[in-house]
Amino acid sequence: MIHFLRLIRPINLLIIAVTMYSVGGYLDIVYAEFNDGIMLIRSFNFFLLVISTVFIAAAGNIINDYFDVRADRINRPERTIIITHIKRRWAIVFHWVLNFIAFAIAIHLGLVLETFWYVFIHLLSINLLWFYSMQLKRTLVVGNVVIALLTALVPVLVGIYYQDFYRGVTLETAHPFHLNSYQFFPIYLGIGLGLFAFVLNLTREIVKDMEDVKGDLVLKARTIPIVYGLEKSRSIAVFFVFVTMALSIPIFWFWQTGAIDGIALVPLFLSALSAIFSLVILLLPINDRNLKTADLGLKLTIVFGMTLPLFWVFQLMQ
Repeated sequence: MIHFLRLIRPINLLIIAVTMYSVGGYLDIVYAEFNDGIMLIRSFNFFLLVISTVFIAAAGNIINDYFDVRADRINRPERTIIITHIKRRWAIVFHWVLNFIAFAIAIHLGLVLETFWYVFIHLLSINLLWFYSMQLKRTLVVGNVVIALLTALVPVLVGIYYQDFYRGVTLETAHPFHLNSYQFFPIYLGIGLGLFAFVLNLTREIVKDMEDVKGDLVLKARTIPIVYGLEKSRSIAVFFVFVTMALSIPIFWFWQTGAIDGIALVPLFLSALSAIFSLVILLLPINDRNLKTADLGLKLTIVFGMTLPLFWVFQLMQ
């Protein structure tokens, strides 16, 4: 059991669940006057949406390790689980069982909520994660973009779920931003957070590829560090960190206008600090230790940024 948990990376899955519930909790309060006090995050269907998303991510982690056994023996020998602790055929069984359950849930949600979006996104995610692990991961740029895009879909899924319930609703005030007539506020929020997640995960993928050069060479992969070198890859990663900081500027503007208060900015400040920390580490000499530290800093930046709506909830409850 412990080896299976290590294989699916439970901390990453917990981050996905917390992100979805924090976005959902914020949207519940924004639409409080329209839902008669009913919180959609407490609904069984929302729980199923979170579970299906987590299951697809877990299956993706399994299949990624399945195809990366040779490279992981070089890059991370201490973390090689498949073959060492779990047989390859069992890894495939776990992968397909998790995907089957997730896709069955997507069909259920599609029928109940009368939308094709869940089936489409789940099917797309399952297939992209398979092709990413098998081939796209070793393809220049495409693999990085695909995995960053799939991560960005997590808050977008929540936006779609809430949009389905509040079609045609016009908000006179969408707290805490006071945005008038935002019929599609859930989608806008999901896309906004998704953009943040996309840029940061793209940066992380580049840094991780810098860590994995030795193993990727064995697989004849064409990653950014292998094709352009470590120095250029670092410059690209640094550029994207600056882009992430630029994406935070609008939220600081809302703070200046008084639309949001100090507590709602706590995760943003923490995210900015961890981004600056990652930036500083990236500018140090390139070695395994510094790259792992920069990767950790970027991961913390993502966590703080994606839990931002949770702090907006605290503000609205005051």
